[in-house]
Amino acid sequence: MITIKEVSELAQVSQSTVSRALNGHPTVKESNRAKVFAAIEQLGYKPNAFAQALASSRSNSVGMLVGSLDGPFYGPLMHMAEDTVRQKNLHLIVTSGQESHDKEADSIQFLQSRQVDGLIIHSDQLSDDELIKVAKQTPSTIILNRYIPELSDKCICIDNELGGYLATKHLLESGHTKVASITGQMSKIDSRDRLQGYRNALAEFGIEYNANLIVEGRFDHSGNHEAVRRLLDRDSDITAIFCQNDNIALAVYDVCSERGITVGKDLSIVGFDNDTYSQHIRPKLTTVNFPVLEMGVEAAKGVLALLNNDAYQLKTKLTPELICRDSVCKQD
Repeated sequence: MITIKEVSELAQVSQSTVSRALNGHPTVKESNRAKVFAAIEQLGYKPNAFAQALASSRSNSVGMLVGSLDGPFYGPLMHMAEDTVRQKNLHLIVTSGQESHDKEADSIQFLQSRQVDGLIIHSDQLSDDELIKVAKQTPSTIILNRYIPELSDKCICIDNELGGYLATKHLLESGHTKVASITGQMSKIDSRDRLQGYRNALAEFGIEYNANLIVEGRFDHSGNHEAVRRLLDRDSDITAIFCQNDNIALAVYDVCSERGITVGKDLSIVGFDNDTYSQHIRPKLTTVNFPVLEMGVEAAKGVLALLNNDAYQLKTKLTPELICRDSVCKQD
């Protein structure tokens, strides 16, 4: 294994000069810098990342907290964030909170103990005050999928209320008057905002909000089938359902198949997220596109800009888009 001593001997400079050259120190003469890097190339020297971190006060890593390490939302989010930071020769360290306050707090403490240079946080359980404290401890922090006024320039959100409105409005414009909704966990602000968008659309069309047409589901796959059955058993006149994500929509497809209900004919469905499979199921699912890839890239760019004190206009609010396919029919 090639050592820094061998590099210094070949370059005919001190070991401290080699170290300063590797860390971009401005006091190193250009002639010595050139000799150091020529020696490194000739010897194939690989700098010790830990030693470099100590010398530069940088770990060359970014920490990321997400709700889960799998699924059609978090997977692409992590992928795009990792791809973006790697382009700048940094590494992404990811951990999950698993919908637990204590695990989210522990995960952030773990990342901070690893001296990460910045943080990307997708938290459902930590309070605004707790996240403000984290951002003070690690200034290069970006918060995903929620808005905190004190950190407004570091928060990236999708307009979930607009997304819920677009989904419900499409069903109402298609002639449906008894439109139900299956929400995600109501502990999540995404669910509450999407439900508000649903209510806004009903109000615009002069339709009274009916709490019996709302059932709480989950954004993952747990328990959604039972939620669908409960909803359909409550009211047989429901002709359309706004599902607050595409996993919930899949459960509706399954229960409809059990009961001989034809999606896109007997019952219209709009999902949310535009997951990859939404265009491969039949009928193809009409859904609201969540720009998760853009969110991942934007989060990483935001952290990198904060780390390097670069001027960068963070996109703090991303816009959802209705994707019309085949799961909605016109109601006479």
